[in-house]
Amino acid sequence: MVLAMAAFAVEDVLYKSASQAYPPGQALIIFGGLGGLVFVLMSRLRGEPIWHAAVLTKPLLIRSGFELGGRLFYALALAMTPLASTSSILQATPLVVALGAVLFLGETVGWRRWIAMGIGFVGVLLILRPTPASFEVTSLFAVLGMIGFAGRDLATRASPPSMSMPQLGTLGFAVLTLAGAILAVVGGEQIAPPAASVLLRLSGASLFGVLAYAALTHAMRMGEIGFVAPFRYIRLVFALILAVLVFGERPDQLTLTGGAVIVGSGLYSLLRQRKAG
Repeated sequence: MVLAMAAFAVEDVLYKSASQAYPPGQALIIFGGLGGLVFVLMSRLRGEPIWHAAVLTKPLLIRSGFELGGRLFYALALAMTPLASTSSILQATPLVVALGAVLFLGETVGWRRWIAMGIGFVGVLLILRPTPASFEVTSLFAVLGMIGFAGRDLATRASPPSMSMPQLGTLGFAVLTLAGAILAVVGGEQIAPPAASVLLRLSGASLFGVLAYAALTHAMRMGEIGFVAPFRYIRLVFALILAVLVFGERPDQLTLTGGAVIVGSGLYSLLRQRKAG
């Protein structure tokens, strides 16, 4: 899980860097296409179909819809907002997943976890600064991306166990490519070939994305979820370090405080869930 979170953080840095020099929609198309190609090759080497038979079933279509929204808005957030704040808001995903499980899957949550979720959302507000003087509309892209990823994670519970990691990866990166196409069309991007440096960064982002996806899948399938899941939050540590070193960002006190509140409440919620289980 630690390896997956580190790889995701590097993936974000490489994509953000590429999108500063190249249209973000087209960058997303290349990123998704290269990563999807790796998973396709993995399926061929395993002698399995590239597309699982369940791809067009209702649960996976819902999952793909949420992932499409998550990928689309998160890409916009990476391109337009500081990496530190975007990554901090993303850490609220497990809290939204817990809330969604209560609302849509009939799970029960005690009052302590309700309070923890409420405190976590306060952390998101600290980062967003919802006041006329300091609020930035582009920050909502990270929130919408986070909600999309939470919906994807909830819908993943309905995916068939027979669906292999490469098949899930192929589907995920195909959705990523589609999100890039939508972004390119809506944004009116002019088609242009990427410079060699941009292509190199996007290739690196794809490779780190594949590594992250594979490591995350293995961690969730092989490890005890209650033990493994809290290590998701180490992604924020990697993201903050890279934001400072690569982009020269200096996260302010509210961003750091909001991130700490989100992580703290999320860890508490996961520990309460583990104890209840």
